[in-house]
Amino acid sequence: MKIALINENSQAAKNGIIEAALRKVVEPMGHEVVNYGMYSAEDECQLTYVQIGFLAAVLLNSGAADYVITGCGTGEGAMLACNSFPGVICGHVEDPLDAYTFAQINDGNAIAIPFAKGFGWGGDLNLEYIFEKLFCEESGQGYPRERAVPEKRNKKILDEVKKVTYRDLCDILKEADRELVKGALAGEHFEEYFFAACKDDRIASTVREILG
Repeated sequence: MKIALINENSQAAKNGIIEAALRKVVEPMGHEVVNYGMYSAEDECQLTYVQIGFLAAVLLNSGAADYVITGCGTGEGAMLACNSFPGVICGHVEDPLDAYTFAQINDGNAIAIPFAKGFGWGGDLNLEYIFEKLFCEESGQGYPRERAVPEKRNKKILDEVKKVTYRDLCDILKEADRELVKGALAGEHFEEYFFAACKDDRIASTVREILG
């Protein structure tokens, strides 16, 4: 699995801490971590939590990433932004139990973590425990297990509803404020990482058009 890490500007200084915890947990599992930044508070590309939604949607819908780890001060804004787009199911995760139940019940492809609220002594350990429980088992198996059948059924229903209630991603990218979208895709290593991993030619073409 290719896991993308995205930080917005208010919590960019924690990018190194988050990346280290993520790599420590998931690389021994055989997963790959791709850090899309922000890498520091001084980065030229300053991502807002709204722009996280654009970037996460591009990565997930194109197949450039299989999972997105993101967040903001409370995690709420990043979650709302991600869930504004098709092809993204983002959970708000504060602790390992949130991580496990979201993975097993909701079977999503992104989480938003509060990187300021409650992030004090032991914050790095909490991140490790979150990532351990998020990826410790194949997702979507249900919790408790006797609830697996209705939970999987509800997930399929949600997927079908989202096909109706969300617009085509390429149309969204083209019709949204051009500078807002361009800024979301302006990270230092975005083009290097994205185009090497993108599996959708139409999304790749749209991104190239936006970036000029």
